[in-house]
Amino acid sequence: MSDSTPSSELPPLIDEARLLDAIGSERIDIAAIRDQMRSGQKALCESFSASADIRELVRGRAAAIDTVLVAAWRRLLDEPRTRDLAFVAVGGYGRGELHPASDIDILILCAEEPDDTLISEIEKLLTFLWDVGLEIGHSVRTVDQCREAAADITVVTALMEARLLDGDDELFAQLEAAVSPDVIWDSKAFFAAKYQEQQDRHEKFSFTAHQLEPHVKEAPGGLRDIQTIAWVARRHFGTDSLRDLVDRGFLTEREFEKLLDGLHFLWRVRFALHCQSRRREERLLFDMQLRLAEQFGYSDADHGRAVEQFMQHYYRTVTEISRLNEMLLELFEEDILLEIDEEPEPINARFRVRNGFLETTHDEVFRKDPSGLLELFLLLQQHPEIKGVSPSTIRLVRRDRDLIDEDFRKDKRNRKLFIRILREPQGVTHELRRMNRYGILGRYIPAFGNITGRMQFDLFHAYTVDEHILFVVSNLRRFALPRYDREFPFCSRLMQKQNKPELLYLAGLFHDIAKGRGGDHSELGAVDAEEFCVEHGLSRYDARLVAWLVKHHLLLSVTAQKKDISDPQVILEFAQTVGDQLHLDCLYLLTVADVRGTNPDLWNSWKARLFRDLYEATRKALLRGLENPIDKEELISDTKDEVMRLLALAGRDVRPLTEFWESLNEEYFLRHSAEEISWHATILLEDENDDIIVRLRRHADISGTAVFIAANDDGSLFAQVTAVLDQMGLNIVDARIVLVGEGRSMHTYTVLEDSGEPITDSAREEDIHRSLVRALGSGQKPKAVARRLPRQARMFDTPLRINVSQDDENQRTVLEIIAADRPGLLSEIGRVFTDSGVYLHNAKIATVGERAEDVFFITDYMGRPITDDEKLQQVIDMLQERLGHVSTQR
Repeated sequence: MSDSTPSSELPPLIDEARLLDAIGSERIDIAAIRDQMRSGQKALCESFSASADIRELVRGRAAAIDTVLVAAWRRLLDEPRTRDLAFVAVGGYGRGELHPASDIDILILCAEEPDDTLISEIEKLLTFLWDVGLEIGHSVRTVDQCREAAADITVVTALMEARLLDGDDELFAQLEAAVSPDVIWDSKAFFAAKYQEQQDRHEKFSFTAHQLEPHVKEAPGGLRDIQTIAWVARRHFGTDSLRDLVDRGFLTEREFEKLLDGLHFLWRVRFALHCQSRRREERLLFDMQLRLAEQFGYSDADHGRAVEQFMQHYYRTVTEISRLNEMLLELFEEDILLEIDEEPEPINARFRVRNGFLETTHDEVFRKDPSGLLELFLLLQQHPEIKGVSPSTIRLVRRDRDLIDEDFRKDKRNRKLFIRILREPQGVTHELRRMNRYGILGRYIPAFGNITGRMQFDLFHAYTVDEHILFVVSNLRRFALPRYDREFPFCSRLMQKQNKPELLYLAGLFHDIAKGRGGDHSELGAVDAEEFCVEHGLSRYDARLVAWLVKHHLLLSVTAQKKDISDPQVILEFAQTVGDQLHLDCLYLLTVADVRGTNPDLWNSWKARLFRDLYEATRKALLRGLENPIDKEELISDTKDEVMRLLALAGRDVRPLTEFWESLNEEYFLRHSAEEISWHATILLEDENDDIIVRLRRHADISGTAVFIAANDDGSLFAQVTAVLDQMGLNIVDARIVLVGEGRSMHTYTVLEDSGEPITDSAREEDIHRSLVRALGSGQKPKAVARRLPRQARMFDTPLRINVSQDDENQRTVLEIIAADRPGLLSEIGRVFTDSGVYLHNAKIATVGERAEDVFFITDYMGRPITDDEKLQQVIDMLQERLGHVSTQR
């Protein structure tokens, strides 16, 4: 891809005279050559840090390798120039482009099968190259063997870029002829294969480059997409330069400059990755993102951290490359594959269909009627048989998208068009994504344009903000389509009852649109959403509903995961905020879509259960009437009656437990379901004389595994149990603790595998049971957890925050701890509680990416809330000492 000449030259990276001296005829000084190679590599990276032209660097690296390889070839093979041999660079090295740790692929081309003598010489050459530190990929073939190997699209692609380093130029010419499109892989077959290859590659990255740690080469919009364009152009047109695509009308000058700018930016990123990691690293890992942001000159500012600014530049670059790649491949498809230019079929005065693609009737359509920039997407929804947008029309959209200005956005026709796109029965998500890809969505909603490519540097948000928003809308859309009913049946039932699903799509579009502005993004986004809805002709009620959903889009998730939803008061307060069934249904749907669209890996069956439990409890509260809330005594009575019924059905005599239950506080009956209590009762009746009782059971809805423990407890049981479970790689998501007598307690934990999946292996459950019984029976203090922190989590520094509040209704102190998640964290917190004389009743455990956000409901050992400031400060000080720097809020 040689498209312009660098302005100056690098100093030589290899001293050829010293190199030849080191590869002497009598002895080879490997150490001296390795020293030269290291010095050259160091000089290369220093030149990069000094802002040398990236084109000089990649070509300078290739030229330095040429020098070493040719010198070795000539010295280590016996008269190679007089034999029928060709020494050939292939692949990226054949293009003359090498990054510091790029593959160095060579072909030794032979006129005929090599004899033992030649094989021995080649082995000597390769051994030398490996010894001096070069990672060489090699093949030894005749021309016929190359032709046979080129049946593989990957091989022919590498051979297309072959470059003669030394040897028989006539033999090399035979190779070029043997793999030419006249012989194998004509341009049609080659294009079809490379297009499918790209589709398969993109699918591995879920068709998005906007992931936490993007792959610079292989992901959509990466270097491989630019190379695909170049390969297809070379095969079809015989061109070595992307600039030739301008001369042939496939690219405008501006598009060519954008493509070249993107190429050089990605080259710089990849070059920096190789220099920083000192290996062939193609992923922008978190630690590299931080280093590169600093190296590329970004600094923290009000509008974002340095790393977030750098990554926004990266994501916007790959998005632009993706747009150009799509347009060019469609142009190539027209030019290469379509043998017959069909007569266009008109749709209206502005658009028609040709060869299955939508196109404008003339080049001035958008300039004469800018509304066509939205009408285009509506037509694609209304005509699902259309394969896509013609490349010429994509170019016109790109050329004329600046026509979407304030006057355009105020035009009533355009506003109606946008709402119609959201109301169409099909293609909503598909066309919103296309609008984003073509740069239209960010022009029509400027706030959306501001968050395009914006990332949040953490493990929780798996995508850029714009990609996340579109995933949320996509999730909502799937709930609305019957063909996806099996994925989330309950959500599908709720969504398909909605009379105006477009209101939820709008809430999805706006829920995170104000991120990065400063202030509460929910509050700011709600203002934007209501204004947008009113301007677009929605009723005041509908506009307020959308705005309410945006403002409260985190409410259900936070309530379910951080509050005690067994407490009737919590349910009442939540129900009062929600107000009615419509708001509850919409908030539930938006929450599920949002959490799944934030990071699919963090969605699990336990969260699904928590959200559904909160929904059902709130639905019942709304049916009962907010003016007539259920009280605790009624709930407890109902629970006890149901327990009695279940035990009677099982043939259990409950009389031995009646007195025991009377000794328990009301929290036990509030925080456990009747089915859980009957399970506990069965265990206690069977094993009432055991000092240590440990039982495991899978939840009926497979939302997790319950671990029940009844044992003597001096206050350290929580620390002991969590240490064992943590060491075994289990994710504790819930803990409920009940004091059942002097020095004895019952604990119920819900656990998942570290992956978030429920435990389904009986042998695994038996292992957990044995480990707990052994640890609790040993009488020893909890052991420190020895598991390593995952690589990604080590990249983040989460300051410890402790929030303290009082739950006067339930006479408890609520302690929220936000800290860097790490193995043994819960056990360490448990030891602090033990050492400071705090009794733990309940814990809501949540891991948000690299952060633990855990809530503990505590009292003193007399069961009273901790209101003494001195006592509270003692607990905080101990947490600070054990867990790190702390900030507190009360």
